Parts: sequence; structure tokens; C-alpha cells
Amino acid sequence: MKKSIFARRWRLICLASLSLILTLLSIIPLQLAIAINQAPQPQAFLILGGDPAREKLTAELAQWYPSLEIWVSSPPDIQKTYETFQAVGIPKSRLHIDIHAKDTVTNFTSVVGDFKQRQLQHLFLITSDFHMLRAKAIATFILGSQGIAFTSISVPSKKTGSESLLRIIRDIVRSILWIATGYTGASL
Repeated sequence: MKKSIFARRWRLICLASLSLILTLLSIIPLQLAIAINQAPQPQAFLILGGDPAREKLTAELAQWYPSLEIWVSSPPDIQKTYETFQAVGIPKSRLHIDIHAKDTVTNFTSVVGDFKQRQLQHLFLITSDFHMLRAKAIATFILGSQGIAFTSISVPSKKTGSESLLRIIRDIVRSILWIATGYTGASL
């Protein structure tokens, strides 16, 4: 008898938790629509670190958007990042380099608070073409949960195809975990 009551309570708790998570996640498309409506043009660049080609493309684009700040998440070489932008006349004052990210999920979670503080609602998201599908999935949840839309720009790379579905699903789950708890699961 006790086991049955415990099982029912456990199922009820699980169902209530799942319902709460689904309700919260269903708000993301609405938040993205509001962000796009309020800020139809991107207000800053976000480059996911890992490939200097991403920085080079952004440096070229940033010349066309002189009022936009540039955020680089965990670049492979900070000094070379500064040099890439300075080579095309972009001052250090436009650059924000974040070194806290350890992976793609934390590329977003480590800077999203800064975007909220600056009231940014729309970003250019720049990463390599093979990495874009996973980056967009994570951005949809992490940025979207904070009311920040994005416009993606893919940088051509030598890799073909995109990342595995398993990695994408894993990082979606980690993104949902971050939304629910503030924990990224990076140490797992």
C-alpha cells in the first residue's frame, strides 16, 4: 500500500515538473517574436570562439556596422583576436572578449547576462557552417529564454556536414537544464 502511494506521488511530481518545463519552453517562441519586433536589426555580434576565420569574417562585416559591439566567446588566441580587428581599423573599445566559456553551451550562458544588462534583443550569431545547427539550437533556448533573437551567419569551413544529432540533443537538454536551474552541466 505504501509503495502505491509513493509511486502515485512520484508520478504526480514528475508530471507536474514536466508540465512546468513545457509551459516555460512554450514561452520562448513568443519571446523571440517580441524581440524581433522590438529590434528587427541585430544590435551586436556574437562570435563563438574556436576558429580564427570566424573573427576574420566578423571583422569584415563589422566595418559595415560601425555602431555594433563585438562579443567573442573564448577565442583561441586573445592577442590575435585583437590584431584581427585592429588590422581593419576596429578599436579595442568595440570588442568584448569573454574567456569563461568551456564549450558551446557556455559560449551562450557566460555572456547572456551581459546582453540582458545592455538590453540587447537581437544579435548576429557567427560560427562555422558545420557547427551552426547545434549553435542555433542552443541559442534558441538560451538566448530565446532571455528574449534575445539572433540572425545566424555561417563561416565556410573545411569540415563537411554538420554535427551529430546526439550532440545537438545533448546540448538542448543542457540548455533546458540551464533555463530551469542555472546549471550548465559543463562538468559532466
